[in-house]
Amino acid sequence: MILQTRYAHHPDDAKYYTTEELRDHFLIEKVFVKDEINLVYSHYDRIIAGGAMPVEQDVVLGTCKELASEFFLELREMGVINVGGPGSIIIDGTTYQMDYQDGMYVGRGVKEVVFRTHDKANPAKFYLNSSPAHKTYPTVHIPLAKANKVALGTDENLNKRVINQYVHPTVCESCQLSMGMTILANNNVWNTMPTHTHERRMEVYFYFNLGPDDIVVHLMGEPTETRHIIMRNEQAVISPSWSIHSGVATHNYIFIWGMCGENKIFNDMDHVSMQEMK
Repeated sequence: MILQTRYAHHPDDAKYYTTEELRDHFLIEKVFVKDEINLVYSHYDRIIAGGAMPVEQDVVLGTCKELASEFFLELREMGVINVGGPGSIIIDGTTYQMDYQDGMYVGRGVKEVVFRTHDKANPAKFYLNSSPAHKTYPTVHIPLAKANKVALGTDENLNKRVINQYVHPTVCESCQLSMGMTILANNNVWNTMPTHTHERRMEVYFYFNLGPDDIVVHLMGEPTETRHIIMRNEQAVISPSWSIHSGVATHNYIFIWGMCGENKIFNDMDHVSMQEMK
């Protein structure tokens, strides 16, 4: 298991970052590594984000010094969504089939998590988010059909999309983690615009379903001090609580969002008017 640490930043400091500094601090450029679990530990609300991609062999979720625990989920919970080929997750000996866009909530206290691919020519790609947890809630398998669906946006505004809420109070219980997947309709390219912040929790975005020549222009920063990061397929970005998080791309796409912090109320946000943006 590979784990990289990213530290928190004051918004006044981030105003002066160069392009490379912004990318170094906030962009997760490589999410999936063959036969590895590749993770980033962020000091923003202690979220862990990354990917597991078993190809030739199973990969096992381990632990490390940063977690100060005997096993990864001793004091944590986790959400997983498969964005690759068919696979399975073995959780304390119980096997769960994980097809494309299937999700899973894994509760605190689970000792062993094994990720498996069924076809190495089309490997499973398990994108995961994990946050600290104070209580154990049941592990739940969440196919896309069971996710809570919220339709937003219009073709006229190029932001027609469906928000699929996986780890969400309407679907399963969790301590502080929320996680879901937003699918943009054909010919729609904007997400979360008009935009917002939420001081009470942070967020991580993971963009996928883009072609090799497509890009996402991810917007971040304070509403009156916006910055951008150019992103590509299967990359993730850390969004601090003081930052907006919005994006526009050269093609419609899908993104997974994960949040942790003070609450799980999805619409607890501080809206930003279009006139305020700079």
